[in-house]
Amino acid sequence: MEFLIVLAALAFLMFVAYRGYSVILFAPVAALGAVLLTDPTLVAPMFTGLFMDKMVGFLKAYFPVFLLGAIFGKVIELSGFSKAIVAATIRLFGASRAILSIVVVCAMLTYGGVSLFVVVFAVYPFAAELFRQSNIPKRLIPGTIALGAFTFTMDALLGTPQIQNIIPTTFFGTDTWAAPWLGTIGGIFILVVGLAYLDWRRRAALDKGEGYGDPAKLLNEPTPFAGGKLANPLIAVLPLVMVGVTNKLFTHWIPAYYGESHSFDPAVIGDTAPVVQQISSVTAIWAVEGALLVGILTVLAFAWKPVMTTFAEGTRTAIGGALLAAMNTASEYGFGAVIAALPGFLVVANALGAIPDPLVNEAITVTALAGITGSASGGMSIALAAMADTFIANANAAGIPMEVLHRVAAMASGGMDTLPHNGAVITLLAVTGLTHRQAYKDIFAITIIKTLAVMVIIGVFYATGIV
Repeated sequence: MEFLIVLAALAFLMFVAYRGYSVILFAPVAALGAVLLTDPTLVAPMFTGLFMDKMVGFLKAYFPVFLLGAIFGKVIELSGFSKAIVAATIRLFGASRAILSIVVVCAMLTYGGVSLFVVVFAVYPFAAELFRQSNIPKRLIPGTIALGAFTFTMDALLGTPQIQNIIPTTFFGTDTWAAPWLGTIGGIFILVVGLAYLDWRRRAALDKGEGYGDPAKLLNEPTPFAGGKLANPLIAVLPLVMVGVTNKLFTHWIPAYYGESHSFDPAVIGDTAPVVQQISSVTAIWAVEGALLVGILTVLAFAWKPVMTTFAEGTRTAIGGALLAAMNTASEYGFGAVIAALPGFLVVANALGAIPDPLVNEAITVTALAGITGSASGGMSIALAAMADTFIANANAAGIPMEVLHRVAAMASGGMDTLPHNGAVITLLAVTGLTHRQAYKDIFAITIIKTLAVMVIIGVFYATGIV
């Protein structure tokens, strides 16, 4: 019964998300409904002490990233840099390779360490302009961005700095370069099969005479560039390069400057306790925020006049989008925390532990928990915290290196996590102005490809022994 309650809450939230209802409203309804059916006395304590605590904690940590990411994407759009890059991309790859172009841009940013959420805001103006000029349906943009940002560069390729590739290091004693051959094979599989699928969808739409769509009827369409001559493509791409480079530099500089922790007295008058900030817990966030500020200033330095002409109106729209995206994702974060605290979730975790093969056990456990919580990092953290010792013992008995456990866990976390209630999916759809009904089908197809890739690398390891 406890398991059915968890399953019902998950199914309900996925259903309302797919139907287009706001998860800001229905995430707490789904979570607290499950609590009500489990233990009615815990509804209020769970809401205040867990759901709201996790939701507010997420906003405290990440809202500045959403806000700066939205403004960065907006000034890229208003400056005409997005149109300049698109024009250069069409000349380089051809209009028929618009999907490949967007995937490559997303991959470069995420592999450079830029947050997945920031990539959505930054790349959407390019994607909308490129798809419009190439007459590709707008509904394919979310699937294309998902392939470039949420898959192989997130957790498959060696050395990727995304959190999904970092979490396993603390459990298995590995590093982010673990199992380079398996990760590369898995990444190539995802890229090739994903591009083939999206290109098939593009050709099918072309055969039906379906174009980009009427911009006047579409939501969240980028503002057309109202300036004159477009910027040089090298200048236009400079802000993106600056974001990637300074993100990497700030990641090293911040802990070197502040040390392990930093404290200050918040009051000039009176005797108050000092505020102590553990630097390791905020380094990545501060680095991304600093990098986005540098990117925004770079755009303003080269395109002050066209940006400032419509800056007030444009940033109002961007801030509204950032608020919606952040609140959607934070609500999902609170939902996942409540569901993970219910007895039914433990039933799921224990049942998954009965799978005999060590790698298949790990893959299914991690991807299932990521799907239930709607979070790759959250589901993997829960799975490894509860079962890492079991995974390690079974792997040692079977002669499986820890590097393989690392890569399987990382890649599995990014499999079924992108169900309809996933925060990144909801953010992606909100930013692009599309609904689950319009665009989720292609995101789910990419999810299936990503999940299959984990089984591919497990098969390759058992067949060849390469790591």
